[in-house]
Amino acid sequence: MFNATCVVLSNIAADGGSYSQRGDANFALNQLLSFGLVFTLHLMKDIMEITHHLCMALQRKSQDILNAMHLVSSTTKVLKNFRDSGWDDFLVKVKLFCEQHQIDIPDMNAQYIARRVKSRSHHDEISVVHYYRVDIFLATIDYQLQELHSRFNDHTMGLLVLSTVLDPRNRFMLFKIDDICKLAKKFYPNE
Repeated sequence: MFNATCVVLSNIAADGGSYSQRGDANFALNQLLSFGLVFTLHLMKDIMEITHHLCMALQRKSQDILNAMHLVSSTTKVLKNFRDSGWDDFLVKVKLFCEQHQIDIPDMNAQYIARRVKSRSHHDEISVVHYYRVDIFLATIDYQLQELHSRFNDHTMGLLVLSTVLDPRNRFMLFKIDDICKLAKKFYPNE
């Protein structure tokens, strides 16, 4: 798909019907062949692969709550593992892709120079590797983890666990009066 897209953009850049069309295609091709875009697309792909099963499970109409909670927990663990120990393998994969497609790889130890900086002090002198690892890789994964935590915090997860006792499947096998009392006390403390 990547190669086919490059060929199409290259053909439009060379033979497009108008100057504007050729310019747009050339710009898009240059962006597509940049390390920054390749890095970002690979990161998006990896994160989407990690979160795919959870997203699909949450979209099902008949969802087992305990299974969904398990998927939230396991997805969080996999994302944390990717954040904590996935950088080296990820960078190798991105560099390999760039080498296979003749995309320039920046010197990772060089000073990072931002293209669009509002003020020079916005980015202190940081290396390219620091920018891609801290400002892109870690920040993106941390944002995903923060979103998972905000949507499935301890309060919400507790409510879901306690509400599973009200599941009519299997004739309320999980029904425990103590859990119902906990649920009532937690959400209706004044009654």
